[in-house]
Amino acid sequence: MNAEAKTGQGIGARVLRKEDARHLHGRGRFIADMKMAGLKEVAFLRSPVAHGLIRAVGKPAGAEGEVFTRADLARVKPIRSTIQLPTFNGSDQHPLACGKVRFVGEPVAMCVASGRAEAEDLAEQVTLDIDPLPAVVDARAARDDGAGPFLHDEWGSHLVLTTALDTGIDEVARTAPVKVTRSYHMARQVMNPLEGKAVLAYWDDLKGQLVVYTSTQVPHMIRTAIAEHLGLDQREVRVVAPDVGGGFGYKCVLQAEELCLAWLALTFRAPFRWTEDRREHLTSGANCREHVYEVTAYADTQGRLLGIDADITVDAGAYSVWPFTACLEGTMAARQLPGPYAFRAYRARTWTVATNKPSIVPYRGVARTGICFAMELTLDAVARAVGREPWQVRRENLIAAEAMPFTSPGGAVYDIGNYAGSLDMALGEIDVGAVRRRQAARQAGEPLVGVGFANFIEMTAHGTRAFALAGLPFVPGAEPAAVRLTPDGGLEVRVGVQSHGQGMETSLAQIAHEVLGIDVARIAVVHGDTELTPFSTGTYASRSITMAGGAVAEACDQLARRLAKAAAHLLQCAPEQVELSAGLFRGPSGDIAVSEVARIWYLKPELLTPQMSLESLEVTGMFRPKTDTGQYSYGTHGVVVAIDPATATLAIEDYVIVEDCGTRVNPLIVEGQTYGGAAQGIGTALLEEMPFDGAGQPLASTLADYLMPGAAEMPPIRLRHLEIPSPNTRFGIKGVGEGGAIPPPAAIFNAVNDALASAGVEVSATPLTPRRLFAAIAAWEAAQPGATPPVPAPRERAP
Repeated sequence: MNAEAKTGQGIGARVLRKEDARHLHGRGRFIADMKMAGLKEVAFLRSPVAHGLIRAVGKPAGAEGEVFTRADLARVKPIRSTIQLPTFNGSDQHPLACGKVRFVGEPVAMCVASGRAEAEDLAEQVTLDIDPLPAVVDARAARDDGAGPFLHDEWGSHLVLTTALDTGIDEVARTAPVKVTRSYHMARQVMNPLEGKAVLAYWDDLKGQLVVYTSTQVPHMIRTAIAEHLGLDQREVRVVAPDVGGGFGYKCVLQAEELCLAWLALTFRAPFRWTEDRREHLTSGANCREHVYEVTAYADTQGRLLGIDADITVDAGAYSVWPFTACLEGTMAARQLPGPYAFRAYRARTWTVATNKPSIVPYRGVARTGICFAMELTLDAVARAVGREPWQVRRENLIAAEAMPFTSPGGAVYDIGNYAGSLDMALGEIDVGAVRRRQAARQAGEPLVGVGFANFIEMTAHGTRAFALAGLPFVPGAEPAAVRLTPDGGLEVRVGVQSHGQGMETSLAQIAHEVLGIDVARIAVVHGDTELTPFSTGTYASRSITMAGGAVAEACDQLARRLAKAAAHLLQCAPEQVELSAGLFRGPSGDIAVSEVARIWYLKPELLTPQMSLESLEVTGMFRPKTDTGQYSYGTHGVVVAIDPATATLAIEDYVIVEDCGTRVNPLIVEGQTYGGAAQGIGTALLEEMPFDGAGQPLASTLADYLMPGAAEMPPIRLRHLEIPSPNTRFGIKGVGEGGAIPPPAAIFNAVNDALASAGVEVSATPLTPRRLFAAIAAWEAAQPGATPPVPAPRERAP
């Protein structure tokens, strides 16, 4: 049955997002909007130094009851995330710094007042005596440095984790006719969701519960964490995620501030709130994806890959975040670096290094933006080494569609796909020949033009086995969803995943409509409240539409079967003779609406059999994919750039995206996810960087320093789709939340390197700031016949 064909609301329909109405009319309910009697505001005194021993924290006279330090929160356990890998070093992160500070912005004291301004004034009166220690800021240097002082003295090193994977590369290294070695650097970034972190906590005397409203992607995980860290039974804790203004991974971990606010509410039985301001977010919020790659590719004379050897260094910051640890980036990078390419010899060594910076947190496209960057730029370098078009070398190395399912050298199992078809579609959209003709005809002073492509994979709906093998404190299992038919024929859907901008209230309603035919406007999706929703590990890793969508369909299937028995009874036929279509049960002699069956079930049970009346119209369904190895969306980005050599300005002239995310539940939402991801990826490529000086001081404390793409920086993007359903999920859905953000840096840098290829000049460090581009252009000009020495590059704040 396909209700969409009749109603235009099911899977594949471009239904406008239900949740947008309240946001467009200013009726959203974010934590900053909430009002409560007696609500007090919280501000944190944060460390002004990156590394140092705390000698004393002095509370202002007369304000001892409004200022709190770690000693006051003695009952709160420190955050300690663990992973069952042999070289892992664990550490305690206290809710307020204890004995030592390890990054600028680490909270040291918590100040409470009637308003935020007053709380900040109070924080300025707190005295802080810290003996500074040398700061560790260069992860690549620190990984090989056996000398202290160390962030965590008990380790005796700077290393959080080291791993090694080798399928046998030595023979290939000895015999391969082509060897290409490159180094790449992905800059540290800040996530910058529209709404930063926010927490409001109070004690509910009626229910005997600590209630914590928090801007989170994972309310059930945070409930468990708060209960465990405060020594409470989980029945005593309720976590609510109201409207959440973006997350990107930033809000899928336990925050120290959540524990602090929970402790205040539990201790004083009063409401308290803290909202992160932009300066706090930039200077002390969790950062992401600072990686260094050293990659050697071995290939034949046509550029066919024989093996890859990669050393990967990840700057993890000061602590391991709970529950994913600091090691997710490194372990995933090693496993996923081969991407969509078919080769067997592979060696990957990773070093996850502690530094005096904010902790690294999973960010949209965890590790895959970096590995795509490293792999795709290396492929283009191989193509130049063998004198062939990069797209030709890329295509010949892609895994063939008929080889699916395919196990990569890193152990990833790709379910289904046509990787070459994706590249071919992109090649059909971008005229490489026209770019080559422009390059050949270029006159002095005219822009340098280049074309670049990047293929990517996006692992979605991570399975139980991968998490269990790592020994993480949370292992996702089958995903639940509960549905309840109301007496008037409406539907309530309850899910444990949390929407923070993905349009789940619409897409999950469309899935329910697909099964039951109930109008989307009459379907309410409830999420974000641990009191009302079934347990789930939450929203991360592009899992929600695959897992929760499958669970909603399963629950609706169960409900439909129960309703079918009642409908058959009322239509005086056998259950197998009725068919549900567009909200009607049709039988041999007539039909009856789902809403009418619901009305009779609730209000006229005498019309049913006694047994039917014993079956509930409230059903919980569980879903897991047919395989436990995840699904893989994939695609290709293609870019044409023009570079003005006189001003070192870069223009993106053309940008095409081809993607396959399986069956698209709502193409409108898919496009929004993809365009938004591409904007983040362009920011990664050209603008975004959180630099630190040698003392560990962050150098971008406002949005005047930390640059992000706006409408003026976005090129026109053309989006094309393959749609190959996954054989392992309900409806063939794969997931699409991260894909748009993964390949833009690789595609853009490949285009720039193509423009500079005549002189053998390459760029390899993000972001490609004007200074870096100017230096590359100067090197290109210096290589031209009769060139004069280049003028110095313009000054810029950071390298």
